[in-house]
Amino acid sequence: MPLEAFTLPIELNHTIVLSHDREQSARFLAGILGLEPGAPFGPFLPLTVANGVTLDFATAGPDAEIAAQHYAFLVSEEDFDGILARLVEGGIPIQADPHGKHPGRINRNDGGRGVYFPDPSGHGMEAFTRPYGSHPESDLNGTTEEVPGATLPD
Repeated sequence: MPLEAFTLPIELNHTIVLSHDREQSARFLAGILGLEPGAPFGPFLPLTVANGVTLDFATAGPDAEIAAQHYAFLVSEEDFDGILARLVEGGIPIQADPHGKHPGRINRNDGGRGVYFPDPSGHGMEAFTRPYGSHPESDLNGTTEEVPGATLPD
């Protein structure tokens, strides 16, 4: 069969996440999300999420300048409870927005819940329970809630 006969939908398969230490960063995120990293593959330590996308963590070095990236994870309400609990228990600073205007809080956008937190290499991580714009009529849009015991960003 000619190559042209094979058609695939376009989908994101993997992305490389530069870090100061791939083990530390991959295991940190895996622990927060309640996942397990895969086996090392060359210079990468993969972390695969439910939709099959792999974050391939690579070590750039302890003194490397790494441009901060943003990684957002759509999760269930039940998973969010676990994620938030692990962030609080781990003393990981949280905030309700990417700009740090609401430290120690979660957002309630689209009637769901969302939280931002840093990874060990300075990337901005986010977990949220409703896709952006999915409930524009929600009375909770723009509101935040304090998280008891939350660690505040520096």
